[in-house]
Parts: sequence; structure tokens; C-alpha cells
Amino acid sequence: MGKPFLHCGKRAGLDKQITDMKWLKRLGLAAAALGIVACFLPWAYYPDLQKSFTGFQTEQNIYGKPGGVLTFLFVCCAVFLLIPRIWAKRLNLIFAGLLVAYCVKCYLLFTACYRGNCPVKEGGMFILLLSAALVMLAALLPDMPLSPGAPSRKA
Repeated sequence: MGKPFLHCGKRAGLDKQITDMKWLKRLGLAAAALGIVACFLPWAYYPDLQKSFTGFQTEQNIYGKPGGVLTFLFVCCAVFLLIPRIWAKRLNLIFAGLLVAYCVKCYLLFTACYRGNCPVKEGGMFILLLSAALVMLAALLPDMPLSPGAPSRKA
């Protein structure tokens, strides 16, 4: 059989890179690990309280402990990235969507101004948002063959 239309000329190397998504799985796993680490890093500094809040430590647990939920979601996404079944890829989309939504909720909750006091956003929050976006990207572009008997697109 002839080569597909996209694999002709100078673009063959670029198309091979686009269709070879194994690196994206590794990136998703690394982003999930980084997201778990980001739950322990400072998310916001509250000058009126003279304290930094993390995903597991807030003043009298007013904001709860979202680090536990985020850790659970990151672990689920990492496990579903490793399972080479279509149902796992579909569940990964659901969990990655929940992860991104919960990270945005945490960002809005932890960085919102209250009673005239605005917290200082710290690096952990931005690392958390970036890692959630990368996990979502890895979930959106899984490395799955079209069917068990079909030829691979990596030819």
C-alpha cells in the first residue's frame, strides 16, 4: 500500500512527531507527579494572617484540604494514562476534566480578595494549574491504535 497523503515531502518528519505521542504519555505522568508535589507547596500568602496556605494546610481549615482531592484526581489520571484500554482513556478524560475544574476552583478560592485583603499568589498555585493543563492535554491526545487489526499510523 502507498503512503498516506500527509507523509510526503519535507513534512514527513513533522507528521511523524505529531502522530508519535508516546512522549505525551510521559509528559502527562510527569505533570501528575508535579501536581502532587504542588499540593504541598505554598499556594497563597495572606499578609493579614502572616501565613502561607497550601493544599493541605489552611487557617483552621476554613478552605478545607483540597490537596487530598487533587492528589486523588492526579493519581487516577496517571493510572488511566498507563492502562491501554479505550474505557481507561474515556475515564481519563472525565477525571482530567474534573481535575482542571477543581484546580480553577481552588485558584479562585485561594487567590480571591476578602474584606479588603488580597492574598499574594505563590508559585505552587501556578505549578498546579500548569500541571493540570498538561494532564488534560495528555488525556485529550491518547496513544491508541485505531483497532487491533488495523495497521499502525506510525509507519
